[in-house]
Amino acid sequence: MDSTHSIWRSVAMRDALVRRDAGAIVRLARRASDITLAQLGAAVGYTAASLSRMERGKQPMRDVQLLRQVAEYLDIPPDLLGLAPRHEQATSRGYVDERLPGTTKVGPHALFGEEGDDPVRRRKLLTGLAGATSGAVLGPAPAAAQSPARPVLAGLEDLLLHRQSSPPLGTDPTPSTVFASVDASRRDFSACRYDALARGLPSRIALAQALGAEGHPRQAATPVADLYTVATRLCIKLGEDGLAAVTADRALTAALGGADALTVAEAHRMVSSAWRRQGHYARATDVAVTAAQQLAGDRTTDMAERLSVQGNLYATAAYTAAKQGDRHTAQALITEAQATAGRLGHDELLRGTIFGPSQVLLHQISISYLLGDAGQAIEHARRIDTAALPTSERQARYWIDVARAFDQWGKPDRCYRALLAAERAAPQEVRRGSVRTMAAGLMRHDRALPGVRTFAQRVGALV
Repeated sequence: MDSTHSIWRSVAMRDALVRRDAGAIVRLARRASDITLAQLGAAVGYTAASLSRMERGKQPMRDVQLLRQVAEYLDIPPDLLGLAPRHEQATSRGYVDERLPGTTKVGPHALFGEEGDDPVRRRKLLTGLAGATSGAVLGPAPAAAQSPARPVLAGLEDLLLHRQSSPPLGTDPTPSTVFASVDASRRDFSACRYDALARGLPSRIALAQALGAEGHPRQAATPVADLYTVATRLCIKLGEDGLAAVTADRALTAALGGADALTVAEAHRMVSSAWRRQGHYARATDVAVTAAQQLAGDRTTDMAERLSVQGNLYATAAYTAAKQGDRHTAQALITEAQATAGRLGHDELLRGTIFGPSQVLLHQISISYLLGDAGQAIEHARRIDTAALPTSERQARYWIDVARAFDQWGKPDRCYRALLAAERAAPQEVRRGSVRTMAAGLMRHDRALPGVRTFAQRVGALV
């Protein structure tokens, strides 16, 4: 479309550009070019229905590959859709081809990104945490009459800041008692007993650290790292990103103090997740992929365990790339995870973490949702036998991801049914922010969805 076309001077286009509404920009440009949704869909490989939802803001339009194809087909300057102008070589349309900004470069980089950056960032995170009150770090406690109580993390915060925690009374720090505490923490997490886990973690970490202080630092390295890994996963579940960054750092520090290669790799996965939660997607992806590549050459660990940890690293990296909107990298990485799952052959719960074919499908649901393809997400979901998922946490995560896809697809009744299934699988899992957001959105359908108001109250969406 010619740059002098009147559509670019219209009030509607100016408003869409100010709001950076990619869907509205595409809709206006498409109509001005007299191109139908079906024609555009055939050109870019999407259905007309999906594109219609994107244009109307019912579904996010953030897949960089789609935006690139749409910009080229409709002659929209790439920068108007959040893409960088192309400048490396001329094309027939006057643009040039280059790697899009923000897409992930996977290579042999340092695990923490640029040299010197990570220690500075860690100090800032710790300083910020130390200088804040409990309310500032953890947020205000929800009113008991309006929303469910959330696990209290004050004990974990005190341990991180002041080392103020003691081993359980009457428990000596021996290898057997320490590893039993690790197993108990993993069981609590898998069963979504987040209240009990939040209460138990500080003393369990203190017990493991006491083992190291009594002259067994290498024996203590693995359980301390494992417990901080569980703590990181709990903080992520509860949306406590600042604490998650600190516990992930503690997990990796402990692992590097003498733990085996699998524990080190799993700690890197926590660091990757923490970077993702901070919005550093490219760095998060590189941390996970580099850890997986380094683990591939290790022959000191059990092959099944090695494949499980590797596969989870690739799946985590794929999810992060999708979060960034990088479809190509996300697809390449989830394919790698799928191949790893094929070598493993089955789902297996190892060291408190599950991996296998069904776990790849779970990630594919999330990835499809993040890339705006709710229909594809549901197709992946249909291939999973929920009864075979080995833990309550995995079952609840499945149903929440299904609910997100149906919510994106504009099917509130199915979204609600999926959320109820998640609640049945693990009541504490539905306290997550994403569930509260969906529940609040479902309130406008309260006449058609019996019980949705009560559900919203149970999960804390009514304040």
